Amino acid sequence: MIRLGVIGYGRRMQSVLATIDRFRADTRVVALVDPRAETLRAQFPDRLAEARVYDDVDHMLDQEKLDGVLIGTRCSLHAPYAIRVLARDLPLFLEKPVATSWEQLYALKEAADRSRSPVVVSFPLRVSAMCQAVREIVDAGVIGTIEHVQAVNNVPYGGGYYHGWMRDDAETGGLWLQKATHDFDYINALVRQRPVRIAAMESKTVFRGEMPAGLRCVDCPRQEECPESPYNLFYLQGLTSAVEPNDWQCSFAVDTGNHDSASALIAYESGLHAVYTQNFYARRAAAARGATLIGYRGTIRFDWYQDEIVVIHHHTGRVERHRFESTGEGHHGGDRELAHDFLQIVTGRGTSRAPLAAGILSAQMCLLARDSCRTSTFQEVRDLTSQMISRDARAPQSPAASP
Repeated sequence: MIRLGVIGYGRRMQSVLATIDRFRADTRVVALVDPRAETLRAQFPDRLAEARVYDDVDHMLDQEKLDGVLIGTRCSLHAPYAIRVLARDLPLFLEKPVATSWEQLYALKEAADRSRSPVVVSFPLRVSAMCQAVREIVDAGVIGTIEHVQAVNNVPYGGGYYHGWMRDDAETGGLWLQKATHDFDYINALVRQRPVRIAAMESKTVFRGEMPAGLRCVDCPRQEECPESPYNLFYLQGLTSAVEPNDWQCSFAVDTGNHDSASALIAYESGLHAVYTQNFYARRAAAARGATLIGYRGTIRFDWYQDEIVVIHHHTGRVERHRFESTGEGHHGGDRELAHDFLQIVTGRGTSRAPLAAGILSAQMCLLARDSCRTSTFQEVRDLTSQMISRDARAPQSPAASP
């Protein structure tokens, strides 16, 4: 039996564990840290029946003989709990973003440098079938070397970032760390170069307004005219939400957080640059997530929503189309690959294709993009260890003790 400890059993972790269960590898959740633990045990009796509940992560790690740990808490707690697991050298599945601030990222990097823990970061796009196929085409030299990247993420379910708890960017780190962390990561994985410079800009032109702070949709007198109300999401669009709509807050209130569109320019070592943009008010068929990779010999276009890769040969006029059967698996099959990798590291039979170093680099890029937006400057993507040393050198020094 593979004994797992879970820290934070929210919707995302429920999905991850359900995918792991499908491998029939005799995995059991034997320990749980979650403030709603008793409610969850009643809701998931099969999966959590054997789980002992702990109020403290260190107490769980001290008491249980675990084969692996999964962290699925709210975003601001990912890094603090990961640091405690890394200190035990245990296999770890870590939800993204791996950190929400520079302070957390520095502490996580220091913990990772001291740890022997194999880690799977929740980056399903990089291991999805489509991304792996694109990488094979690039490696075959079909388009030559990648010289330019144009990437897009038009999010059709963006309302959730303004109605519920994720509207609090102090809790999540903001939408660079919520969304772009995935996209920066798969771009890095495809170009296989280190980024050296980043500049970014963000806007908030739609999800803002003068409605009162704390207003819930269910209490609003304008439900029938607001296109973002649960009433109209169902009536006009046929959509329902997994989030309890009675808890939704107004996305046009004065206390709504998060930008609603943003773009970044990323320079890489060779001189190639990528342009990335994300948008949170596109809907329906306007959804897009993918990239165009351009070389001298050809171009690759791919979109996860379209389940298609198009390869254009510049000098012959030949066009290839690669279609993917939609399996209905989470994140276009990427969740299955992540679950597989986690089982591999837990049993010592394989390695992670989404390692912690990738999560740290992506978070660093997101924090730099956020800083760039705030300062209207280009930001250098420095080696994080050097950046930490520079930070320490600039920090005020305590006065020497008197003899």
